[in-house]
This record gives sequence, C-alpha cells and structure tokens, in this order.
Amino acid sequence: MTKETILANAKLILSDGVITGSLLLRDGVIADIAEGATVPKGEIDCAGNYLAPGLVELHTDNLERHMKPRPMVDWPHRAAIIAHDRELAGTGITTVFDAIRVGSIVSDDGRKRYGKYARNMADEILMMRDSGALAISHHIHLRAEICSETLEEEMAEFGPDDKVGIVSLMDHTPGQRQFRDMQKFEEYVCGKNGLPREGFGEYVTFLHGLQQRLGARHEASAVAAAARYGAVLASHDDTTATQVATSHGHGVRLAEFPTTREAAEACHNQDIATIMGAPNLVRGGSHSGNVAAKELAELDLLDILSSDYVPASLLLGAVRLGNLWGSMARGLATVTRTPAHHVGLTDRGEIAIGSRADLIEFQVMNDAPILRSVFAMGNRVA
Repeated sequence: MTKETILANAKLILSDGVITGSLLLRDGVIADIAEGATVPKGEIDCAGNYLAPGLVELHTDNLERHMKPRPMVDWPHRAAIIAHDRELAGTGITTVFDAIRVGSIVSDDGRKRYGKYARNMADEILMMRDSGALAISHHIHLRAEICSETLEEEMAEFGPDDKVGIVSLMDHTPGQRQFRDMQKFEEYVCGKNGLPREGFGEYVTFLHGLQQRLGARHEASAVAAAARYGAVLASHDDTTATQVATSHGHGVRLAEFPTTREAAEACHNQDIATIMGAPNLVRGGSHSGNVAAKELAELDLLDILSSDYVPASLLLGAVRLGNLWGSMARGLATVTRTPAHHVGLTDRGEIAIGSRADLIEFQVMNDAPILRSVFAMGNRVA
C-alpha cells in the first residue's frame, strides 16, 4: 500500500536557500515540494519550524563509547549497536558511517594491549541493518591503525561484498599528528585508557619501534585494501603540507581533522574535502590544542562537520556555521549534502524530489537548535 505524509508550514532548507513550504512524502521518498504556509486538513503542521535533510555522519567514536562505557568494561555488542543507533536518531543523524578500528596490539608483554574486533562488529551491524532492527541507515567505516601489529590480516578479512564506505589512515604514533603534544598523549593513554604512568615511557618506545618497522608497509596495505573494497579513502590528522601531498598521492578524498591551518590550506589546494569536529566548533577550539574549526570556517577551509565524540554537536555546529556564514542552507550543507555526495550517496542529503525522505524538523532558540521530529525513509524515528 502507498504511504503518504505531508509536512506543511515549514521553513524548508534547500541546497540554495530557505523557503516556506510543504513536502509530500510517499513510500520513503520526497514526492513533491510546494511553496506556501497553508495547512490543509490532515497535514502535519510544522508551525514554521525548519525542515532539513537528515544529518549524515562520516566519523563518530560513539559506537566505541557504547562498546566500552568505562575502561576495562566490555558491553554486549548488539545492545551497544542498538543504543548507538537510537541515540543518533535522537540527535537528527539519519545516515552514519560506523567507525570500527582495524589493527590491534596483541603482544603479551605487559604493555597496553587491545585486541581485534572489527570483523565481528561489522558482521553484527550488517546483520542488524539487514534485519530491519536499526532505525537509521548504517554504513561501515574502517579506521586503519597504521601503528599496530595486525592491520594487514584484519583488513584481509573484508572484501568488496562488505561495501565498506570509508577507509581512513590513522597513525597515532606519539610525537606527531594528533599527538604532537606528548603530555596530552600521556593524559590520553594513562588517564582515559588506564595505562600505568610508570609504563608510559616504555609504551612510547614500543610504539615508535612498531611504526618504524611496519608503518610504511601498513600504509601501503591500507591504501590497496581501500581500492579493493571500492571505499573512499580518508586521511586523519594531517599536520603539514608534505603529509597532505602524501595523502593526495594515495588518492585521499577526505581529510579528517587536519590539525593546522597549513594542512587545511594544502587540502583545499589539492581538492581534498576538509572534515572538522563539531565539538571543536561548539567549544571554540580543539581540546588537543590543534587548529580551531571556527578559524578554518572563517577562511572558507571547512567543508564538512563531524560529531566526533558528541552526537548532539552535529546539528548545533551546523546551525552555528549557518549563523557565522549568514546562510542556514550553507551551514546545514556541511552535515547533509556535502558529506553525502563525497561518499557517493546521491540519493540523500538534500530536499529534492526523488530524494530519500530522511528529514529533521527543528526550531532555533538563542542559537540552540531544538529537535522536534526525525524521519528516516518517511517513518518517524524520533
């Protein structure tokens, strides 16, 4: 049976501006767009609130947070996936690329170890997605940890049939990129992850040796695997123009969280889309001491926002960009159309006839968005 829903009297955030109008949703897609504020009988009155495409999230640590709510605590995976799914729906995210680490440290010598989980986790996500258990659209993002021991064998467990959407090159070797500041790295691994501080120096030496021994090989392997999967390749925490040039040579199309203005400018010159963290924008700066997202936005060097570690920051950050740039359409594009199109999802991310009926209704109060409803494929999920 045909299912129709009409959302009326809304400020429609289109790709090129905002108009007052209504949407006809039919069988999971946008079937018609009409201008005007009238609300005929039987239509849903949006009361002048904004109506925008559902948010598209390319990089989030949120699933891992549900998997490990505290250090040394492992939560059941299916329960974690469901909690993650419902939380994202409640923040307006209707498409997510679930970031899953590939590459582990398994040496049994008293250092900080972390085991493999990517293949099993991906299987559970895909099974739950295909069974209809999840409220929003889930895709796979493999975070290839260059400074690890098992990256090649873990990536070999995936293939084209898995439809991996993104592979990001992650090099967390201390003393560079995200962890240029060794004190902040110590706070991260000892404070957050529970490594005894007396073992910190030994752990750093171990990681440096690991990167020197396997880093180049792992990077080449991850690039080749991304091509084998048909995935979009992303870099992570580029700091220098030289690193960006290397990323470009690999075929990188997305730059996650460049740490300096120099790197962001180099990405712009190489036509690599820059992703910055919405928490960075909302807080007014990076918690790691890296370049501020607002600075890059003011320089027109910011293309996409990611919620990173705070799902609710995505819509808030987009609204703040809309106010900064004087265009709500441009601000919302950083979390809708632009991320969708950069990963080849041309069926969503904008209010257009034929697009998926993934939509959010919200109002803005003192620069803070208040989410009123969320639709995924025309069905209300929050």
